[in-house]
Amino acid sequence: MDEIIRLFPDEIRQAIQTKIGKRWDFLQEIRIRLFQPIELIFDRNIEWIHHVKPNKKDGIFIVNQLSEFSLYRMTDELRDGYITIEGGHRVGIAGRVNTIGGSVKALQYITFFNIRIAKQKIGAATSILPYIYDKQYRNTLIVGAPQTGKTTLIRDVTRIISTGWKNVQAQKVGVIDERSEIAASINGVPQHDLGYRTDVMDACPKAEGMMMMVRSMSPEVIVVDEIGSEEDIAALMEAINTGVTVICSIHGQNLMELKKRPSLQVLFQQKVFQRMIFLEKSRRPTRIKKVYDQNEKEISENLRFVIT
Repeated sequence: MDEIIRLFPDEIRQAIQTKIGKRWDFLQEIRIRLFQPIELIFDRNIEWIHHVKPNKKDGIFIVNQLSEFSLYRMTDELRDGYITIEGGHRVGIAGRVNTIGGSVKALQYITFFNIRIAKQKIGAATSILPYIYDKQYRNTLIVGAPQTGKTTLIRDVTRIISTGWKNVQAQKVGVIDERSEIAASINGVPQHDLGYRTDVMDACPKAEGMMMMVRSMSPEVIVVDEIGSEEDIAALMEAINTGVTVICSIHGQNLMELKKRPSLQVLFQQKVFQRMIFLEKSRRPTRIKKVYDQNEKEISENLRFVIT
C-alpha cells in the first residue's frame, strides 16, 4: 500500500501504519478531517486514531502528494470532487466550493479527504455467471448503493468474460474506465487483471468512450461503471443496437427507484437489460439481494449468498 502511505506526513503515516498493522486486506477507507481524529473503516468495524489530528499543514502536504505539486493538472478532478491514484484507489475531497453562474468551478481550501481502498477480488463474480450467461452473455445492469461492491464485481466479470470459463470461450471486452477505477491504469496500462482479451479506454467520458470503443476495437462486450446521464444512456443504446452486449453498473436502491428516473425510461420501455442484479450493504461487501429479468420478474427469490 505504498501508493496510499506516501500521501501522509511522517507522524500521520506512522500512526496509520501502526493502527492498521497487517489488516490492510480488511481496510475499506481512511478518512482525514482537519483537526479531527483519523477514521479507519474496516469490513466489520470502525476504528479511530485520536492522538494524531491532522492540521492545515498536513492537509497541504496531502494535496501536494495527490497533485504532484501541481494543482493546475488536477483542475477537472478538483471540480469533480475525487482523484484516482496509482493502484486504482480513489480519494474523495471536500471543502470550500467555488462557483460561477451556479455551477461548480473548483474546490478550494480542501479540508476533508476520503481514501477508498481499491481491491481486486479474483472470483468475486463467479456466483452471478449463471444469471448473466445463457448461451450468450446478457445485457446486465448491476445496481447498488456506494460500497456495495459494484466496481469489484464488474471488474471480475470483465476478467472472466475475457479469459473464458468452463466451456465458454473468451470474448473481446471493451472497458470504458472514466475514473480509472476498474483497470487502475497507469500511463494506459491496467494494474488489475482484466483477462486476456480486454481493451481499456482510460480516463475517457463514458458516452464518448463507448462509441470510440465500438468504432475502433470491435468489442463483443462493453463494460462501463456507473452510468446515469442522458448522454450515457444514448451511447449505451447505440452500442447495443450495433450488436454489442453491455454490462454496466448504476447507483440505486431498488427497481421502483430506478424506474422513476427520467433518463432511464427508455431502458425499461425497450426492456434493454435482460438481467438486473441488485446488491445490498453488509459487513462483507458484495452481497446479492435480488435478480430480475427483462420483464421485471424476480429470478432469485430468497437468494442470500455472499460472493467471496
